[in-house]
Amino acid sequence: MNKTPRIIISGGGTGGHIFPALSIANSIKALCPEAEILFVGAIGKMEMERVPAAGYRIIGLPVAGLQRSLSPKNLALPFKVIKSVRKAGEIIREFKPDVAVGVGGYASAPLLWSASHKGIPCLIQEQNSYAGLTNKILAKRAAKICTAYEGMERFFPADRILLTGNPIRAEIAPATQAQREEGYKFYGLDPDKKTLFVVGGSLGCGTLNRVMRSWVENRAAQADNQVIWQCGKGYKAGVDAFMEGRSVPNLFYTDFIKRMDLAYAVSDLLVSRAGAGTISELCVAGKATIFVPSPNVAEDHQTHNAMALVNKDAALMVRDADADAKLLDTVEGLIGDEARLADLERNILKLGRKDASEVIAKEVLKLIK
Repeated sequence: MNKTPRIIISGGGTGGHIFPALSIANSIKALCPEAEILFVGAIGKMEMERVPAAGYRIIGLPVAGLQRSLSPKNLALPFKVIKSVRKAGEIIREFKPDVAVGVGGYASAPLLWSASHKGIPCLIQEQNSYAGLTNKILAKRAAKICTAYEGMERFFPADRILLTGNPIRAEIAPATQAQREEGYKFYGLDPDKKTLFVVGGSLGCGTLNRVMRSWVENRAAQADNQVIWQCGKGYKAGVDAFMEGRSVPNLFYTDFIKRMDLAYAVSDLLVSRAGAGTISELCVAGKATIFVPSPNVAEDHQTHNAMALVNKDAALMVRDADADAKLLDTVEGLIGDEARLADLERNILKLGRKDASEVIAKEVLKLIK
């Protein structure tokens, strides 16, 4: 490369898109420190805070997603898309990128559409086992499609697919004894008790929060295990009100987990949504997990993600509609079964890909002429 590489990374909306994007950016900078990287996100979404906090510049587009219920917001969507495509074109003209990377989320579509129509090579990072409509459309003009699951030829041109896994945070790895000891102190937990970690993604999960309230009311007092509960920022005030006046010594709850590596380290069993980024972290960390896929996502891709592991005896799954009736019993039946937990840990660890962000970063740099 004879000049400073200029790279745009677009996407966001949730931690599941932002953390992989930042991992790719960090790997690009490690391989090519002089590279200039610009992020493009969606105005009002969490990337507008998380990306600058990580040291990168970001520009927001006024794009939004389609509301699944009948909503007046959908009437404004075409105008937001047109405005976002126009804005994306302006960003490309001013920044003059050598390559554009899309990691999914609202902002990927207008940015990659504009870039591809200006002859800029594009790389798509498809996180899920079932490709979304946007990426299937964008893939027709993409130079490279990095996937996390096998069998993606049914969605994308086979000659442009590279199986890389999903980028994850650098600190995620199988726990050491020192990490476990640090984690028990950090979360104020008992090293002699089994630990359940309930996490509904970066935004929280109403279903898992409802099940946890039931646990607090009906089972916590008799439980032999302890729980870390991430309830999500939008749910925190309601959970605080629910917990007021209740003393539950075997529970740590918070809106956002700042030390995910330590939460993974101390947990014997997880209950989680089945976002692709979360699954990739759990594979590398080697954690026994019960997935409760979100039904509120495009093409029901979280169920496809979870079943890819269930079919390899690497996880269990409880459907969202069955969570109230079955989840706590499933947890209690599994958390005390050390042989079964060990099987699940061993099988999920086989699926982990630690070097995904570096592999993708190398592909990004290869696309720069």
